Amino acid sequence: MNRPPEPEIDLNKLLGSIFGGKKGNKKSNPGRLLFIEIIIVLIAVALWGASGFYQVQPGQQAALQWLGKFDSIQGTGLHWWYPAPIGKRTVVSVEEIRRLEIGFRDDTEVPSESLMITGDENIVDAQLLVQYDIASIEKFLFKTADPNGLVLKSAAESSLRQIVGQRNIDDVLTTEKEAVQADTKVMLQGLMDKYETGIRIREVKLQTVRPPNQVQDAFDDVVRAREDKEKIINLAQAYEADVLPKARGTATKLIREAEAYKQQLINIATGKADKFLSVLTEYKKAPDVTRTRLYLEAVEGFLPGINKILVNDNTNLVLVNNSDSTSKQLIPFSTPPKETSEETSGGE
Repeated sequence: MNRPPEPEIDLNKLLGSIFGGKKGNKKSNPGRLLFIEIIIVLIAVALWGASGFYQVQPGQQAALQWLGKFDSIQGTGLHWWYPAPIGKRTVVSVEEIRRLEIGFRDDTEVPSESLMITGDENIVDAQLLVQYDIASIEKFLFKTADPNGLVLKSAAESSLRQIVGQRNIDDVLTTEKEAVQADTKVMLQGLMDKYETGIRIREVKLQTVRPPNQVQDAFDDVVRAREDKEKIINLAQAYEADVLPKARGTATKLIREAEAYKQQLINIATGKADKFLSVLTEYKKAPDVTRTRLYLEAVEGFLPGINKILVNDNTNLVLVNNSDSTSKQLIPFSTPPKETSEETSGGE
Protein backbone atom coordinates (compact mmCIF):
# COMPACT_ATOMS: atom_id res chain seq x y z
CA MET A 1 0.00 0.00 0.00
CA ASN A 2 1.48 3.34 -1.04
CA ARG A 3 2.06 5.91 1.69
CA PRO A 4 0.80 9.46 1.08
CA PRO A 5 3.50 12.00 0.29
CA GLU A 6 4.68 13.96 3.25
CA PRO A 7 4.06 17.72 3.22
CA GLU A 8 6.91 20.05 2.58
CA ILE A 9 6.41 21.64 6.04
CA ASP A 10 5.98 19.29 8.97
CA LEU A 11 3.76 21.10 11.47
CA ASN A 12 4.65 18.71 14.27
CA LYS A 13 8.32 19.44 13.83
CA LEU A 14 7.65 23.18 13.57
CA LEU A 15 5.54 23.27 16.74
CA GLY A 16 8.04 21.09 18.47
CA SER A 17 10.86 23.43 17.62
CA ILE A 18 8.81 26.38 18.95
CA PHE A 19 7.51 24.75 22.13
CA GLY A 20 10.62 22.72 22.91
CA GLY A 21 9.67 19.37 21.43
CA LYS A 22 7.02 17.56 19.43
CA LYS A 23 3.42 18.67 19.70
CA GLY A 24 2.40 15.73 21.82
CA ASN A 25 5.53 15.64 23.94
CA LYS A 26 4.53 15.49 27.59
CA LYS A 27 7.91 16.79 28.70
CA SER A 28 7.36 20.23 27.06
CA ASN A 29 7.65 23.33 29.29
CA PRO A 30 4.13 24.61 30.21
CA GLY A 31 5.41 28.04 31.41
CA ARG A 32 7.25 28.68 28.20
CA LEU A 33 4.16 27.70 26.20
CA LEU A 34 2.00 30.13 28.18
CA PHE A 35 4.51 32.94 27.70
CA ILE A 36 4.66 32.46 23.97
CA GLU A 37 0.86 32.37 23.73
CA ILE A 38 0.64 35.68 25.64
CA ILE A 39 3.23 37.23 23.31
CA ILE A 40 1.23 36.11 20.29
CA VAL A 41 -1.96 37.55 21.75
CA LEU A 42 -0.26 40.87 22.53
CA ILE A 43 1.19 41.09 19.05
CA ALA A 44 -2.24 40.38 17.56
CA VAL A 45 -3.83 43.04 19.78
CA ALA A 46 -1.09 45.51 18.83
CA LEU A 47 -1.60 44.85 15.14
CA TRP A 48 -5.36 45.19 15.57
CA GLY A 49 -4.96 48.48 17.42
CA ALA A 50 -2.44 49.81 14.89
CA SER A 51 -4.92 49.20 12.10
CA GLY A 52 -7.14 51.88 13.68
CA PHE A 53 -4.84 54.71 12.58
CA TYR A 54 -6.04 56.57 9.49
CA GLN A 55 -5.35 59.81 7.64
CA VAL A 56 -7.91 62.39 6.51
CA GLN A 57 -6.66 64.56 3.64
CA PRO A 58 -7.60 68.23 3.11
CA GLY A 59 -11.08 68.50 1.63
CA GLN A 60 -12.12 65.18 3.22
CA GLN A 61 -14.12 64.15 6.27
CA ALA A 62 -14.36 60.81 8.09
CA ALA A 63 -17.64 59.45 9.45
CA LEU A 64 -17.03 57.22 12.49
CA GLN A 65 -19.31 54.38 13.55
CA TRP A 66 -19.38 52.53 16.88
CA LEU A 67 -20.89 49.06 16.67
CA GLY A 68 -22.62 50.04 13.43
CA LYS A 69 -24.11 53.30 14.77
CA PHE A 70 -22.96 56.75 13.66
CA ASP A 71 -20.76 58.36 16.30
CA SER A 72 -18.96 61.49 15.06
CA ILE A 73 -17.12 63.24 12.22
CA GLN A 74 -13.38 63.80 12.04
CA GLY A 75 -11.64 66.46 9.95
CA THR A 76 -8.22 66.75 8.37
CA GLY A 77 -5.26 65.04 10.07
CA LEU A 78 -4.01 61.74 11.51
CA HIS A 79 -6.56 60.01 13.78
CA TRP A 80 -7.26 56.72 15.49
CA TRP A 81 -10.56 54.87 15.75
CA TYR A 82 -11.59 51.44 16.83
CA PRO A 83 -10.94 48.97 14.03
CA ALA A 84 -13.47 46.37 12.86
CA PRO A 85 -15.54 44.73 14.10
CA ILE A 86 -16.02 47.30 16.90
CA GLY A 87 -15.67 50.48 14.88
CA LYS A 88 -15.79 51.60 11.30
CA ARG A 89 -14.66 54.72 9.51
CA THR A 90 -15.71 56.06 6.10
CA VAL A 91 -13.63 58.82 4.50
CA VAL A 92 -15.46 60.98 1.94
CA SER A 93 -14.25 63.94 -0.16
CA VAL A 94 -16.73 66.67 0.75
CA GLU A 95 -15.22 69.56 -1.28
CA GLU A 96 -14.93 67.67 -4.55
CA ILE A 97 -17.23 69.12 -7.23
CA ARG A 98 -19.20 66.21 -8.64
CA ARG A 99 -21.38 66.28 -11.73
CA LEU A 100 -24.55 64.69 -12.96
CA GLU A 101 -25.58 64.69 -16.63
CA ILE A 102 -29.23 64.70 -17.64
CA GLY A 103 -30.05 63.96 -21.28
CA PHE A 104 -26.53 63.09 -22.37
CA ARG A 105 -23.47 61.06 -21.38
CA ASP A 106 -20.27 62.64 -22.69
CA ASP A 107 -20.97 62.81 -26.45
CA THR A 108 -23.95 60.44 -26.42
CA GLU A 109 -27.49 61.80 -26.28
CA VAL A 110 -30.15 60.23 -24.06
CA PRO A 111 -33.50 61.43 -25.51
CA SER A 112 -35.54 59.60 -22.89
CA GLU A 113 -34.20 62.04 -20.29
CA SER A 114 -34.03 65.27 -22.32
CA LEU A 115 -37.32 65.35 -24.25
CA MET A 116 -40.05 67.15 -22.29
CA ILE A 117 -43.27 69.13 -22.80
CA THR A 118 -43.40 72.92 -22.41
CA GLY A 119 -46.25 75.00 -21.06
CA ASP A 120 -47.72 75.58 -24.54
CA GLU A 121 -47.72 71.81 -25.23
CA ASN A 122 -44.65 71.79 -27.47
CA ILE A 123 -41.75 69.36 -27.14
CA VAL A 124 -38.26 70.62 -26.36
CA ASP A 125 -34.94 68.80 -26.04
CA ALA A 126 -33.22 70.14 -22.89
CA GLN A 127 -29.93 68.73 -21.61
CA LEU A 128 -28.86 69.62 -18.08
CA LEU A 129 -25.58 69.51 -16.16
CA VAL A 130 -25.73 69.50 -12.36
CA GLN A 131 -22.66 70.28 -10.24
CA TYR A 132 -22.77 69.48 -6.52
CA ASP A 133 -20.75 68.63 -3.43
CA ILE A 134 -21.37 67.11 0.02
CA ALA A 135 -22.70 69.50 2.65
CA SER A 136 -23.44 66.91 5.38
CA ILE A 137 -21.49 63.65 5.42
CA GLU A 138 -23.81 62.17 8.06
CA LYS A 139 -26.92 62.64 5.90
CA PHE A 140 -25.08 61.65 2.74
CA LEU A 141 -23.97 58.28 4.20
CA PHE A 142 -26.76 57.31 6.59
CA LYS A 143 -30.03 59.14 5.81
CA THR A 144 -30.71 58.19 2.18
CA ALA A 145 -29.76 55.18 0.09
CA ASP A 146 -27.75 56.11 -3.02
CA PRO A 147 -28.26 59.91 -2.62
CA ASN A 148 -25.95 60.94 -5.48
CA GLY A 149 -27.21 58.24 -7.78
CA LEU A 150 -30.84 57.46 -8.47
CA VAL A 151 -32.20 59.98 -5.94
CA LEU A 152 -30.33 62.97 -7.38
CA LYS A 153 -30.95 61.94 -10.98
CA SER A 154 -34.70 61.52 -10.47
CA ALA A 155 -34.99 64.79 -8.54
CA ALA A 156 -32.99 66.76 -11.16
CA GLU A 157 -35.01 65.39 -14.05
CA SER A 158 -38.30 66.04 -12.23
CA SER A 159 -37.31 69.63 -11.33
CA LEU A 160 -36.28 70.46 -14.89
CA ARG A 161 -39.47 69.02 -16.34
CA GLN A 162 -41.62 70.98 -13.90
CA ILE A 163 -39.85 74.30 -14.56
CA VAL A 164 -39.90 73.85 -18.35
CA GLY A 165 -43.56 72.85 -18.18
CA GLN A 166 -44.41 76.29 -16.76
CA ARG A 167 -43.01 78.23 -19.74
CA ASN A 168 -43.64 78.58 -23.46
CA ILE A 169 -41.18 76.99 -25.82
CA ASP A 170 -40.05 80.37 -27.20
CA ASP A 171 -39.11 81.54 -23.71
CA VAL A 172 -37.19 78.35 -22.98
CA LEU A 173 -35.30 78.55 -26.28
CA THR A 174 -34.41 82.25 -26.12
CA THR A 175 -34.92 84.69 -23.28
CA GLU A 176 -35.72 82.51 -20.26
CA LYS A 177 -32.70 80.18 -20.12
CA GLU A 178 -31.16 81.91 -17.11
CA ALA A 179 -34.50 81.87 -15.29
CA VAL A 180 -34.96 78.16 -16.04
CA GLN A 181 -31.52 77.39 -14.61
CA ALA A 182 -32.10 79.46 -11.47
CA ASP A 183 -35.57 78.04 -10.78
CA THR A 184 -34.40 74.48 -11.41
CA LYS A 185 -31.53 74.93 -8.97
CA VAL A 186 -33.84 76.24 -6.25
CA MET A 187 -36.34 73.42 -6.71
CA LEU A 188 -33.66 70.73 -6.86
CA GLN A 189 -31.99 72.00 -3.70
CA GLY A 190 -35.34 71.97 -1.95
CA LEU A 191 -35.83 68.30 -2.88
CA MET A 192 -32.32 67.41 -1.70
CA ASP A 193 -33.01 69.06 1.66
CA LYS A 194 -36.41 67.38 1.91
CA TYR A 195 -34.92 63.94 1.25
CA GLU A 196 -32.02 64.65 3.67
CA THR A 197 -29.38 63.65 1.14
CA GLY A 198 -26.69 65.98 2.48
CA ILE A 199 -26.06 67.23 -1.07
CA ARG A 200 -25.47 70.90 -1.85
CA ILE A 201 -26.26 72.00 -5.42
CA ARG A 202 -23.49 74.26 -6.71
CA GLU A 203 -24.59 74.94 -10.27
CA VAL A 204 -27.30 73.98 -12.73
CA LYS A 205 -26.47 74.63 -16.39
CA LEU A 206 -28.53 74.03 -19.50
CA GLN A 207 -26.20 72.51 -22.08
CA THR A 208 -28.40 72.22 -25.16
CA VAL A 209 -31.92 73.53 -25.49
CA ARG A 210 -33.48 72.96 -28.88
CA PRO A 211 -36.63 71.70 -30.53
CA PRO A 212 -36.77 68.12 -31.79
CA ASN A 213 -34.83 67.38 -34.96
CA GLN A 214 -38.05 66.99 -36.96
CA VAL A 215 -38.95 70.68 -36.55
CA GLN A 216 -35.47 72.14 -36.14
CA ASP A 217 -35.50 74.04 -39.47
CA ALA A 218 -38.78 75.79 -38.71
CA PHE A 219 -37.55 76.92 -35.32
CA ASP A 220 -34.29 78.12 -36.86
CA ASP A 221 -36.31 80.37 -39.17
CA VAL A 222 -38.20 81.76 -36.19
CA VAL A 223 -34.96 82.42 -34.33
CA ARG A 224 -33.44 84.20 -37.31
CA ALA A 225 -36.55 86.35 -37.70
CA ARG A 226 -36.41 87.25 -34.02
CA GLU A 227 -32.73 88.15 -34.33
CA ASP A 228 -33.50 90.38 -37.32
CA LYS A 229 -36.24 92.04 -35.29
CA GLU A 230 -33.84 92.71 -32.44
CA LYS A 231 -31.26 94.07 -34.88
CA ILE A 232 -33.75 96.51 -36.43
CA ILE A 233 -34.92 97.60 -32.98
CA ASN A 234 -31.33 98.24 -31.94
CA LEU A 235 -30.69 100.30 -35.08
CA ALA A 236 -33.83 102.32 -34.46
CA GLN A 237 -32.82 102.93 -30.87
CA ALA A 238 -29.36 104.02 -32.01
CA TYR A 239 -30.93 106.47 -34.50
CA GLU A 240 -33.24 107.72 -31.77
CA ALA A 241 -30.30 108.22 -29.44
CA ASP A 242 -28.55 110.25 -32.15
CA VAL A 243 -31.49 112.40 -33.29
CA LEU A 244 -33.24 113.17 -30.01
CA PRO A 245 -30.31 114.99 -28.33
CA LYS A 246 -29.86 117.16 -31.44
CA ALA A 247 -33.57 117.96 -31.55
CA ARG A 248 -33.58 118.74 -27.83
CA GLY A 249 -30.56 121.00 -28.31
CA THR A 250 -32.20 122.84 -31.22
CA ALA A 251 -35.42 123.24 -29.25
CA THR A 252 -33.54 124.57 -26.24
CA LYS A 253 -31.68 127.05 -28.47
CA LEU A 254 -34.91 128.30 -30.05
CA ILE A 255 -36.56 128.63 -26.65
CA ARG A 256 -33.65 130.67 -25.31
CA GLU A 257 -33.58 132.88 -28.41
CA ALA A 258 -37.33 133.45 -28.07
CA GLU A 259 -36.93 134.29 -24.40
CA ALA A 260 -34.12 136.73 -25.26
CA TYR A 261 -36.26 138.35 -27.98
CA LYS A 262 -39.17 138.54 -25.59
CA GLN A 263 -37.01 140.24 -22.96
CA GLN A 264 -35.66 142.62 -25.60
CA LEU A 265 -39.15 143.66 -26.66
CA ILE A 266 -40.17 144.06 -23.05
CA ASN A 267 -37.14 146.27 -22.39
CA ILE A 268 -37.83 148.39 -25.52
CA ALA A 269 -41.47 148.79 -24.61
CA THR A 270 -40.55 149.64 -21.02
CA GLY A 271 -38.02 152.22 -22.26
CA LYS A 272 -40.56 153.81 -24.58
CA ALA A 273 -43.13 153.90 -21.84
CA ASP A 274 -40.67 155.52 -19.45
CA LYS A 275 -39.69 158.02 -22.16
CA PHE A 276 -43.33 158.84 -22.80
CA LEU A 277 -43.97 159.33 -19.11
CA SER A 278 -40.96 161.61 -18.80
CA VAL A 279 -42.13 163.66 -21.81
CA LEU A 280 -45.61 163.82 -20.32
CA THR A 281 -44.17 165.18 -17.12
CA GLU A 282 -42.31 167.90 -19.00
CA TYR A 283 -45.36 168.60 -21.15
CA LYS A 284 -47.44 169.27 -18.07
CA LYS A 285 -44.84 171.75 -16.91
CA ALA A 286 -44.64 173.70 -20.24
CA PRO A 287 -47.19 172.50 -22.79
CA ASP A 288 -46.41 175.09 -25.52
CA VAL A 289 -42.67 174.65 -25.48
CA THR A 290 -42.91 170.89 -25.32
CA ARG A 291 -45.47 170.84 -28.12
CA THR A 292 -43.20 172.96 -30.34
CA ARG A 293 -40.19 170.80 -29.60
CA LEU A 294 -42.06 167.64 -30.37
CA TYR A 295 -43.38 169.16 -33.57
CA LEU A 296 -39.96 170.17 -34.76
CA GLU A 297 -38.50 166.78 -33.91
CA ALA A 298 -41.31 165.12 -35.85
CA VAL A 299 -40.78 167.37 -38.88
CA GLU A 300 -37.05 166.73 -38.71
CA GLY A 301 -37.76 163.05 -38.83
CA PHE A 302 -40.27 163.33 -41.70
CA LEU A 303 -38.21 165.50 -44.02
CA PRO A 304 -34.61 164.25 -43.77
CA GLY A 305 -33.70 164.59 -47.47
CA ILE A 306 -35.68 167.70 -48.56
CA ASN A 307 -33.38 170.48 -49.88
CA LYS A 308 -35.47 173.47 -48.76
CA ILE A 309 -35.27 176.34 -46.31
CA LEU A 310 -38.42 176.80 -44.29
CA VAL A 311 -39.07 180.19 -42.68
CA ASN A 312 -41.44 180.50 -39.76
CA ASP A 313 -42.84 184.01 -39.74
CA ASN A 314 -44.28 183.75 -36.28
CA THR A 315 -41.23 182.61 -34.43
CA ASN A 316 -38.53 184.22 -36.64
CA LEU A 317 -36.78 180.86 -36.89
CA VAL A 318 -35.41 179.16 -39.98
CA LEU A 319 -35.10 175.39 -40.34
CA VAL A 320 -32.11 174.68 -42.56
CA ASN A 321 -31.82 171.31 -44.20
CA ASN A 322 -28.53 170.95 -46.01
CA SER A 323 -28.34 167.92 -48.26
CA ASP A 324 -24.53 168.06 -48.26
CA SER A 325 -24.36 167.83 -44.49
CA THR A 326 -26.08 165.74 -41.87
CA SER A 327 -26.22 168.62 -39.40
CA LYS A 328 -29.47 170.52 -38.83
CA GLN A 329 -29.93 173.69 -36.84
CA LEU A 330 -32.40 176.50 -36.05
CA ILE A 331 -31.09 179.99 -37.01
CA PRO A 332 -32.78 183.10 -35.59
CA PHE A 333 -33.08 186.29 -37.77
CA SER A 334 -34.78 189.69 -37.43
CA THR A 335 -36.87 189.99 -40.59
CA PRO A 336 -39.20 187.13 -41.44
CA PRO A 337 -37.94 185.84 -44.72
CA LYS A 338 -40.11 184.56 -47.44
CA GLU A 339 -40.24 180.86 -48.26
CA THR A 340 -37.74 180.17 -51.01
CA SER A 341 -36.58 177.12 -52.77
CA GLU A 342 -33.04 176.64 -53.87
CA GLU A 343 -31.79 174.07 -56.16
CA THR A 344 -28.55 172.50 -55.16
CA SER A 345 -25.70 172.78 -57.53
CA GLY A 346 -25.88 170.10 -60.11
CA GLY A 347 -29.55 169.52 -59.33
CA GLU A 348 -32.34 168.64 -61.66
